[in-house]
Amino acid sequence: MLRPGICSVTYRDLPPEEIVSLSAEAGLECIEWGGDVHVAPGVPDLAEYARARTEEAGLAVASLGSYLRFIGTDEQHATRADVTLVSAEHLRAPRLRVWAGTEGSAEAGQDHRELVTRRLRDVAERAGKQGIEVGLEFHRGTLTDTVASTLQLLEDVAHPNLTTYWQPNVGLDADEAIATLRAVRPHVSTIHVFSWWPRTERLPLSERSDLWRRVFAELADSGRNHDVLLEFVPGDDPEVLAREAATLRELIDEAESGGKTAR
Repeated sequence: MLRPGICSVTYRDLPPEEIVSLSAEAGLECIEWGGDVHVAPGVPDLAEYARARTEEAGLAVASLGSYLRFIGTDEQHATRADVTLVSAEHLRAPRLRVWAGTEGSAEAGQDHRELVTRRLRDVAERAGKQGIEVGLEFHRGTLTDTVASTLQLLEDVAHPNLTTYWQPNVGLDADEAIATLRAVRPHVSTIHVFSWWPRTERLPLSERSDLWRRVFAELADSGRNHDVLLEFVPGDDPEVLAREAATLRELIDEAESGGKTAR
């Protein structure tokens, strides 16, 4: 099953109740709450408020989109990890999104990679005991900036509670993006959905429907459940969410009814 939803960072300037209302009206089913504004780490009341508003509208909490990056001194990291896990627990998030450091794989030294790996393994273990899955942000400027580095990190951490997110890297055409998805698909839990082309220009989702139709067909073929979350919309405009969500749901329906991977 592919579950359509949204990342609250799509509308950072809106309060949780407005995001919930917009999402419900647009026919979405879940929300990834961002750990920068809406569910700031270490403030349980924010997490509980976001969860309550989400559930009241008949939606589900998909995840906590944290900005835990596994850097700093051991004491600094421990504090950040502690407050992030507290927020995830109060949000009742089934998944915690984290970032694999602050350096791209080509620039990162062995010390940085080993530090992130060790701390990531520890957080995956701790989160698992709370019933919370950990997912890696798939992003440039981190150790998940390439398929090879992402797979190496997953292998090095070697923890069953660790998955990865996926999104198309900036500038990739549809064939190139699908190749990266296929390489990491066995480890993918969640997809961040947006339509940027040719670089970071924000277009309606329908403008890259060729890409997303193939992405969702790949996921439908996997036999596993995935959250597919709108992350950016043109102009950060709340007025376009209904249109973007309709496109998302149509593409999901097409993939789930097709049964075969698009080529």
